[in-house]
Amino acid sequence: MSIKVAIVGRPNVGKSTLFNRLVGRKIAIVHDMPGVTRDRKEADAKIRDLKLKIVDTAGYEFSTKDNLEQRMWLQTKRAIEESDVCLFLFDAREGLHPYDEHLAGLVRESQKPVILLANKCEGKAQEDSIFEAYKLGLGQPIPFSAEHGLGMQDLYDALKKFDKKDEISFEEQDKQIKLENADLSPEEIEAKRDEAYLKRPIQLAFVGRPNVGKSTLVNALLNDERMLTGAEAGVTRDAISTDWEWNGRKIKLVDTAGLRKQARVDSSLEKMSAASTKRAAFLAQVVVLVLDADAVLDKQDLTIARQVLDEGRALVIAVNKWDIANRKEALDRLNYKLQTSLSQAEGVPTVTVSALKHEGLDKLMRAVLKVYDRWNLRVPTAPLNNWFRDMMENCPPPLGKNNRRIKLKYITQAKTRPPSFYIFSSNPEGLPDSYLRYLTNSLRETFDMRGIPVRITVRKSENPYANKKK
Repeated sequence: MSIKVAIVGRPNVGKSTLFNRLVGRKIAIVHDMPGVTRDRKEADAKIRDLKLKIVDTAGYEFSTKDNLEQRMWLQTKRAIEESDVCLFLFDAREGLHPYDEHLAGLVRESQKPVILLANKCEGKAQEDSIFEAYKLGLGQPIPFSAEHGLGMQDLYDALKKFDKKDEISFEEQDKQIKLENADLSPEEIEAKRDEAYLKRPIQLAFVGRPNVGKSTLVNALLNDERMLTGAEAGVTRDAISTDWEWNGRKIKLVDTAGLRKQARVDSSLEKMSAASTKRAAFLAQVVVLVLDADAVLDKQDLTIARQVLDEGRALVIAVNKWDIANRKEALDRLNYKLQTSLSQAEGVPTVTVSALKHEGLDKLMRAVLKVYDRWNLRVPTAPLNNWFRDMMENCPPPLGKNNRRIKLKYITQAKTRPPSFYIFSSNPEGLPDSYLRYLTNSLRETFDMRGIPVRITVRKSENPYANKKK
């Protein structure tokens, strides 16, 4: 298992910058505004041979009221309790702050091992702050710069004593499959890769407009207050993932920030939140579009759905707040919108749920797994060619340019996730889009691929006599 490391500190000391530095890519939003991070965000990281599970937390702000700051602290407290070691950051440029001392006392009470990092130490001007940090009672501070990567060797040495043996990575699994099966055909190796892929956790992202209940729905599935929720608009600002298991299937749930119409997004922070949401959705395998039952599939919902399908992700629609909805009106509106405005993925699974009352959750997950299996479908060669031959006999391609008949020779499945096919032809440019849509719809219907994006590309077949000498 990897070392679970919680990064804690007051606002704007560089926790998210350190998180991104350790993970190796910018997946946490970093902004000059204090309090950008609210939920705790987890990701795998690696320092040389050390494998880590890094947890970014909200900046500590003391509050005794039942408000957003108090709920943020409860999330941070849980991150500390579940960690193997804490990285306590303070700003060496500004020196110690009363919040640093108060948080240090709370961390000491947890009795977790702590590594103290004096961040923003790019020069000698911060030496006084480093010596002052000894009074926190958290051990010797390490001079560090998350922005520039200074002090990484010292951090590695401090974390090394918590090292644990980890499982083989997914990338190493792929290499191992290739080495062990070098004598197999490319198709057989691809089949083994598909088999290994299906054992990996399903990336399941929840997207939608603000305040439709995405975080509440994720918490309901987890049966835990893992995601920060509240009546305030826009509580979630970044994509937050957590590992979960449902009926033996490993799943990574990803909660995201709400997406408003692009014309209404003016602040740089909201633009970064929207970019984080889209990145999480486009990296997921299945995306659940969460709708408010009182405003089903408005223009923004349709925009999100089209973007998800265009990116090749599997889509499930969850109509939330069903317990308080005008059900007949909502269903009529939903069916009409699906038929008229989302025809490119006919048969998208639609599930009604109530996240607040934990209703319809099993039905939602069954729909997710069903559409995931369709998204991974590999059609056997013989049935695929039989279908293609029947299509050519029943409805041959129309005439192309210059009244020349277009000959479609054969079809092959190029890949899965989503199912993609190549049709080879002597004249691919002349085939009308309408005929491609006809083939796509028939392919969906014949092999039960409704509700997922299906891609067919017509490619030019090689002339076997082109390179022969006369």
